[in-house]
Amino acid sequence: ITKIIGVTFCHVSSKKMGENGAKRWNFGANKVVERSNSLTVRDYLNTLISNLDGGDVRPVIPLGHGDPSPFPSFRTDQAAVEAICDAVRSTKFNNYSASSGVPVARKAVAEYLSQDLSYQISPNDVHITAGCVQAIEILISALATPGANILLPRPTYPMYDSLAAFCQLEVRSFDLLPENGWDVDLDGVEALADEKTVAIVVINPCNPCGNVFSRQHLQKIAETACKLGILLIADEVYDHFAFGDKPFVSMAEFAEIVPVIVLGAISKRWFVPGRRLGWMVTLDPHGIMKDSGFSQTLIHVVNLSTEPATFIQGAMPDIIGNTKEEFFASKLEMVKQCAEICYEEIMKIPCITCPCKPEGSMFTMVKLNLSLLEDINDDVDFCSKLAKEESMIILPGRAVGLKNWLRITFAVELELLIEGFSRLKNFTERHSKKQP
Repeated sequence: ITKIIGVTFCHVSSKKMGENGAKRWNFGANKVVERSNSLTVRDYLNTLISNLDGGDVRPVIPLGHGDPSPFPSFRTDQAAVEAICDAVRSTKFNNYSASSGVPVARKAVAEYLSQDLSYQISPNDVHITAGCVQAIEILISALATPGANILLPRPTYPMYDSLAAFCQLEVRSFDLLPENGWDVDLDGVEALADEKTVAIVVINPCNPCGNVFSRQHLQKIAETACKLGILLIADEVYDHFAFGDKPFVSMAEFAEIVPVIVLGAISKRWFVPGRRLGWMVTLDPHGIMKDSGFSQTLIHVVNLSTEPATFIQGAMPDIIGNTKEEFFASKLEMVKQCAEICYEEIMKIPCITCPCKPEGSMFTMVKLNLSLLEDINDDVDFCSKLAKEESMIILPGRAVGLKNWLRITFAVELELLIEGFSRLKNFTERHSKKQP
């Protein structure tokens, strides 16, 4: 090491020199991380955003995301705002949280979820997380033992695939069947599973398909998981977004059949995804998770994780207790109206087909008929050109596991939704194959 005028220079031995004579460093890109990121919705959306025409003065129509909170029609209830302010002013929640959460938050979530169940959930079974995504991170980390595999739906919420890839947990994809209202292909599930299969993920109401599973079908899924000896992970972040004929039924009702872990959050029902407040609830009435040692592994991973802000946890009793039913009912009616318009407008566009009318969540899946289009190669090409030509973002189906499909988000301002479908019609007409 040589020091000249206060600057230290490091002389590198020949062993540390690369082929071109430059110094070789012992760190660099992580290919596992790169592969995992390439599976995320954000990566696809960032690519589409980069295709927008900066010279187009029209507002961007965002039908590719799952966050309606910026729109005035979907602002959260004032009671949920005051609850946060009161929690901060109280100065009771400035300290570190216990790893599984502040006791008042765990109790509030247990009581909230129990309202829709035939039994009471214990606060001890509730673990507060930084949104539903952290709950997924914790679960995937706990399940990722050497050689293990997990069963994920196709189409899917791709954060599961990304985190499984990151933890090197093998993914095996079972199909949701559009011809059967996006029900789970249970025969396919059984064919995929083996002695290394650890869990199955069920998302209900479904992102990205917009369906709601019936009680009878949920019971069959639980019975299949029991037969296979695997954990059932129930992602219910859209738990009250059911506006069709089928009511939402929590998989928690079937914990007597199979061990269930329910994931949820305030992000969707209260339209506050940025608050990052979710939960993971372990339902194990027969002690199967406990006896296998998985419960303790889960606690160990929770202990290794960070916790959501304590003042948000402290606000949970008032967020849940003070938000009136009128708020939820009016917002759900608004989402239902958007879903109706979305479905009606899809039916007017020949090159896209919606197999079932959306009945839950904020999304629907539509199939592209490329034979009716010219100079469109696939779903990614379709969405890229749509972004460039019409300042409109729709998520390509490949991002959620189905090539040449599209995922459309309908929870936006009605005027934007109507304008979006006007642009989509113009785009598809412009790219339609001309009749000879």
